[in-house]
Amino acid sequence: MSQNKSLSTQEVADILHVSKSTIYELIRRGEINSYKIGRKVRFTQDDVDAYISRARHEQSVQPVRRVEISSTLLSPRPENGDGLVISGQDVVLDILANYLHQYGVTAQRCYLNSFEGLLALYEGKVDAAACHLYAADENTFNAPFVKRLVPGVPAALINISYRTQGFYVAAGNPKEIRGWRDLSRRDISILNRSPGSSARILLDEQLHRMNLQAGQIRGYEREMKSHLTMAAAIAEGEADLAIGTERISRQIEGLDFIPLLEERFDLVMRREFMETAAAEKLLEILRSASFKKEIRHFSGNDYRDLGRIIAEV
Repeated sequence: MSQNKSLSTQEVADILHVSKSTIYELIRRGEINSYKIGRKVRFTQDDVDAYISRARHEQSVQPVRRVEISSTLLSPRPENGDGLVISGQDVVLDILANYLHQYGVTAQRCYLNSFEGLLALYEGKVDAAACHLYAADENTFNAPFVKRLVPGVPAALINISYRTQGFYVAAGNPKEIRGWRDLSRRDISILNRSPGSSARILLDEQLHRMNLQAGQIRGYEREMKSHLTMAAAIAEGEADLAIGTERISRQIEGLDFIPLLEERFDLVMRREFMETAAAEKLLEILRSASFKKEIRHFSGNDYRDLGRIIAEV
């Protein structure tokens, strides 16, 4: 096979003997390189070969160590969590961790959702927790959840980006889905995220506002691991609707996006930790021109307040 041949997602899935959803998950985690032609995701054979090589020699090539952290209140911080631990599921945080390594700061990553990340921050298992949780009763993001899940702990919210949340629907929107009220239609089935994820909390808040029960929503119990795998499933016709971010919708062919609201994505740190050299370096990196330049290619995100302290609670 020519090294310059363009490979589709399905062809790469066939080569690696995995599903297309797994390939999208590898893209999301930055484990396999890809490029786009229009809205189509494509790969080169070199991309596939590089992924296989890294998989065989993962320990020697991965600069940022991944740590497994549970959200249970009973388990201590892991012994190998002695460096700065950043929780969250956005690729921008992976880039941040790599920058910290380059500046001599030991950084580790764990991939908890927003709710779990705040609990881990309260427990002292992580030093910085990314979140984007909508509090419908106050029509704002994050601060109310920090007060509830990190009680009695002074904390600062540092902005990473603003992102548009909305519905993933099949191309052409064949079911003519327009907004939240369509969730109650019997001809609409959805895909959901796990409890504690921002999309799940946003959905539950809207159902409460409309006096709808989870059992009234077709597919409510069908949970997916990520926005990327969920968007791919919608494009493949597994359901009619799912909640996610606009940026992910641009990576999947056969998909349309219905915008609903702008969410704020913040990094939460204890105020006492803000006084450490590691935290100061983290803020310096977020506010640097080089970091902003590197992450701006993630279309669909607005970095107008990157590195700014949005609130203190």
